[in-house]
Amino acid sequence: MFARARDAGFFLTAHAGEEGPASYVWEALDLLGVARIDHGVRAMEDQALVGRLAREQVPLTVCPLSNVRLRVVDDLAHHPLRRMLDKGLMVTVNSDDPAYFGGYVNENYRASAQALGLARDEIAAIVRNGIKASLMTTAEKDQALADVDRVLAESA
Repeated sequence: MFARARDAGFFLTAHAGEEGPASYVWEALDLLGVARIDHGVRAMEDQALVGRLAREQVPLTVCPLSNVRLRVVDDLAHHPLRRMLDKGLMVTVNSDDPAYFGGYVNENYRASAQALGLARDEIAAIVRNGIKASLMTTAEKDQALADVDRVLAESA
């Protein structure tokens, strides 16, 4: 199915490395040929994979509140989001079925920032990653990134 979807011009992404092991992330990249990994937090258990994700800047759509609810991490304070940033991974913060797991995107940002003590520049980096990883056109991305820079400069 992924080959057919790729041939039809679809953007490919897969859930991997949340409840399943880091090897699922390798498989999503190498067997399915995805351009983005939804979740991917378990990739932190494999340093070779972390290196590849950082080099290739593969977006990881991390859903911290869902990760706690599914017991991928026992407490938001232990979530690997900050370590992922520190390793140069293109992490984004997202929601995952918020009606079921709790927390829309803004709540995921607020809770993560508070639990992990994320600084303003770290939050801004996550926002920029989200824009870069989006399916917007280049012009739309450039405008959104400029808007982020403007808002940050105005609130400095």
